[in-house]
Amino acid sequence: MSGRRDQHDAHPPIRTEPTLGDFDRLDAPRAPSMDGLPQVSVEPRRPHARATGSRRHKHRRGRNALILLLLALAAIGMLWLNQNRLRGMLPRTDFNTVLVQAQQALQDGRLDGQDGTSARELFQAAAALEPDNDRARDGLRQVGQAMLAQADAALQAGQLGQAAQQAAVARELLGGGSDIDRLDRAIAGARAAQVHTVDLVDQAQQALAAGKLDGPEGAGALYQRVLRADPDNAVAAHGLDQVGYALAVQARKALDAKDGATADARIEQLAALQPNNGALPALRALQAQTRKQDNSALEAVLNAGQDALRAGRIDGSGDDTALARFQAALKLDPDNAQARAGLGKVAQALTVQANAALDDGDTQQAAKLLDRAAELAPKSADLAAARARLDKASVAAPAAPAAAEPEPPAPTVVSPQQSAEVARLVQRAQVATDNGDIMMPPGGSAYDLYRSALAIDGNNEAALHGLQALPSQVIRQFNQALAAGNLGKAGDMLANLAELAPGDAVQGALGNRLASAWLDQAEQQLARGDRIGASQSLERARKLSPSNPRVLDLGARLQGGG
Repeated sequence: MSGRRDQHDAHPPIRTEPTLGDFDRLDAPRAPSMDGLPQVSVEPRRPHARATGSRRHKHRRGRNALILLLLALAAIGMLWLNQNRLRGMLPRTDFNTVLVQAQQALQDGRLDGQDGTSARELFQAAAALEPDNDRARDGLRQVGQAMLAQADAALQAGQLGQAAQQAAVARELLGGGSDIDRLDRAIAGARAAQVHTVDLVDQAQQALAAGKLDGPEGAGALYQRVLRADPDNAVAAHGLDQVGYALAVQARKALDAKDGATADARIEQLAALQPNNGALPALRALQAQTRKQDNSALEAVLNAGQDALRAGRIDGSGDDTALARFQAALKLDPDNAQARAGLGKVAQALTVQANAALDDGDTQQAAKLLDRAAELAPKSADLAAARARLDKASVAAPAAPAAAEPEPPAPTVVSPQQSAEVARLVQRAQVATDNGDIMMPPGGSAYDLYRSALAIDGNNEAALHGLQALPSQVIRQFNQALAAGNLGKAGDMLANLAELAPGDAVQGALGNRLASAWLDQAEQQLARGDRIGASQSLERARKLSPSNPRVLDLGARLQGGG
């Protein structure tokens, strides 16, 4: 609102204007005030009063400063006493990050190292950030326990240096303990055993110098024993390389000389000793090529032998007989099953001819034929039965004049004691058959017991029937062993059958079944990484069925490292 008067206002307000008085008379004495209030006289402040007040003010300020200092010291003390508690209330980003990384390294198995990323290093870093933190201390304890377990595993694997190093880390982290003491004692014992490896190395070097490469006491086996005890033994490793080189040289020389049996043996020894030997692929390839060439020649000779059998050219002079052809096949392949079966058929044919001569009373011709058959199949059951007949006929028949017609042998008389002995031998032979003792042990096998019975009574029906039934018993036990996965026993039964009935056609089928079982086992061994076992099983299958496609396929896989 403005202080100016409105000239149009009819009733202007009454106002008293303020005045400041007479400035000219400010210094004049003032008249007493007559306002009716009591008069108060004020004395002017003296200088002494002002000084006293100033000292009191300074005293109060000093006392306040002392109190503030004491409060500050008390606060600092409280902070010091509760520093751990206060630290836990603060953000711990660096500590938690390190702890998470340490736990992850522990889970991943990265226990120790030198690059700052191992569980041990990270837990130690976390402990350095917070020395009293339980999680960091517990993490270091877990690392120690894991290192202890790894040290134990390394000891079991024969890696003594690694085991000792890991045990030392475990002792540092765990501060000792009975488990670590036990492990240290075990490592010390294993190292003491390594002292004997020096003698083994000397023996291996002597065997290598003498050219004795294979066998339990050969250089290869001795060097392997050293390396199992001391995997880092450089002398043994070099010696094993020398053995492998020598075996490879011998295998190549045998292949060049067309000595397939020796070449095969040396190659398999090399594969068992050093599955990754660099010479193996070339040797396997040359071996396959040589076998292919040999198989063509072998097949031609075997076919010629079968043709001679069908034509009745069993034995005699010349090289066009069945006997001559099958013997030539065995020279090409000493383990050829078809050639051996062919010889068995020749022996069967000779035995049949000998029985016919006995029927005619011609013991001399029968003896010649049986002697010839015995050269080919000495354990043939039919041959043994015919030989028993011949022996009895020779004893019963008197020597006839050369020009006289042969007469049928007179029946022999068997005493009651002999009959009882024959019955006892036949019973023992039956028990031996049930037990699987077909051809072994000598004198106690079913084969020998039946022959002993026939030596007493060559016409005894029970002994003749039991002896001639042995091949069928062998086939039954072969099937049982194969079904049970006992491939070794099945192989023994197949070998027994080859002796008892060398010309029996069923042998080929049984051999193929056993070869398939060995191949199945080889596949399983290869899947488990047992290349040595797979190679050995493959070789057994190859001997039984060399042209089996699976044999060729698995051989290629082993050669190629698949």
